[in-house]
Amino acid sequence: MLTLLRDLNSLRRRTGLTAPAGRGSLALRHVDCGSCNGCEHELTLTSGPSVDMARYGLSIVASPRHADVLLVTGPVTTRMHSALLRAYEAMPEPRRVAALGNCALGSELLAMNDVVVGRVQDVLPVDLEIPGCPPSPDEIAQALRTLIDRREH
Repeated sequence: MLTLLRDLNSLRRRTGLTAPAGRGSLALRHVDCGSCNGCEHELTLTSGPSVDMARYGLSIVASPRHADVLLVTGPVTTRMHSALLRAYEAMPEPRRVAALGNCALGSELLAMNDVVVGRVQDVLPVDLEIPGCPPSPDEIAQALRTLIDRREH
């Protein structure tokens, strides 16, 4: 494990990744409410060595009980509506919600039919909107870092 950490630090220095200026961290719980998976692919890349969102204190957790931010992708569908509400209710206070991608923001949807409830902000209070179809990994990490600065202690 120590060898892996040493190699990662060496890679960061060689590629020119700088240490984050601010302090703090956020635990993110991702919920896909019906997306095309474009945003999920870009979100996965935020964990790679080129963006490395962990160096900014951002991490994805498996349980909403451990999360500071609920990161929602896709329009809210009827099948995911109750699951999204349960995840939000399981989060500790203060709860933050980030809507990732144009579908979550309610723009550029193919159709609004009987299986789509609507935008994330129609269901939950949204603290951060990250537009794009899909947004780049850098845009995702940069937007999420702004929540660290706005976090209530």
